[in-house]
Amino acid sequence: MKIKQNIKGFSLVELVIVVVIIGVIAAIAVPRISRGARGASESAIRADLAALRAAVDLYAAEHNGIFPTTASFEAQLTTFTDSLGGTAVAKDATHKYGPYLRTLPGLPIAGVGVTGGAQGDSAVAAADAASIGWIYNEVIGEVTANTGTATDEAGVLYTDY
Repeated sequence: MKIKQNIKGFSLVELVIVVVIIGVIAAIAVPRISRGARGASESAIRADLAALRAAVDLYAAEHNGIFPTTASFEAQLTTFTDSLGGTAVAKDATHKYGPYLRTLPGLPIAGVGVTGGAQGDSAVAAADAASIGWIYNEVIGEVTANTGTATDEAGVLYTDY
């Protein structure tokens, strides 16, 4: 004996309604996700600046108020130093300070700057300035982001962070 089964699928109207609902949800979610990524970059740059500034301040505290030099900025913050700022890879009797950072962070703003590294306020030619992530002033120990005129969502220059 053969039993006939009625197998029904979804109608075209039901499928269109589901596609429209998914489209509405995507239209709401995608902008929120992209804003979250932008906010994450802004938070990352603030955190990196705070870490760099804290490292510079700690270096100065241990070196009688002398800030790292522009020429040796990365080495003086990422290796061991002596009281005069000389660097060494390993800790010894004279190189007993630091390191203050594991590595110099890269600039976390997409499309602006390229890498870590620091330059003096006017020590690097304009052609090289775009590849440097951080601007460092050894006279006052100030670190800022090398982002030119780029701004965050509130219109604040990254260089003002």
